[in-house]
Amino acid sequence: MGCPLYLKTDIMALVSSYVQTQREGNGEQLNVRTIIVGNRLILREMTPEDFAALSRVLSDPDVMRHYPRPFDAAEVRAWIARNIERYRVLGFGLWAVCLKETGAVIGDCGLTMQNIDGLICPEIGYHIRKDQQGKGYAKEAAAAVLDWAFENTPFQTLFSYCKYTNAPSCATAASIGMRFIKEFADEVNTYTRVYAITKSEWLRQKSGNR
Repeated sequence: MGCPLYLKTDIMALVSSYVQTQREGNGEQLNVRTIIVGNRLILREMTPEDFAALSRVLSDPDVMRHYPRPFDAAEVRAWIARNIERYRVLGFGLWAVCLKETGAVIGDCGLTMQNIDGLICPEIGYHIRKDQQGKGYAKEAAAAVLDWAFENTPFQTLFSYCKYTNAPSCATAASIGMRFIKEFADEVNTYTRVYAITKSEWLRQKSGNR
């Protein structure tokens, strides 16, 4: 299974239709800061005030060890600005992952459009602060985004991709029901592993029929 539905020309039509529908159907939809409320986590839109909290994640060499390098301050600010622009243009992006009990930002998770082996695909990504890893937060956040995406966008397949050495991210993708579909060579990751789940597969899982 690849992502044949999501050629660049097709994806812009899908996204434009989705954003227009949201604007016409609910004028506040694109301005709501809180996107998802879960059992332990809240996912909300990033703001510039999240710079310090997200720097603890994106500038940490351990968290970013599967990236070319950790982010510097300018790159963290650009990351936040890029996602704020995604909210405006697309209606989604990476959101701040907050502990429900305290409101503390411990990472990000959300839906973005990524070039995966030459095709533009909707991808679920996540980064969790080092001291909060191993507690199931990445899985909880990614599963919530998966549900949100299938319930609120027209996409029929969702993806997650990571460097072939990034075993925790691969495990998170598998834990939310995604299947490994391929591995391809690229200049940044050497090899990138791709996971995916279709809406029909998601519906079967939600109904308990795997």
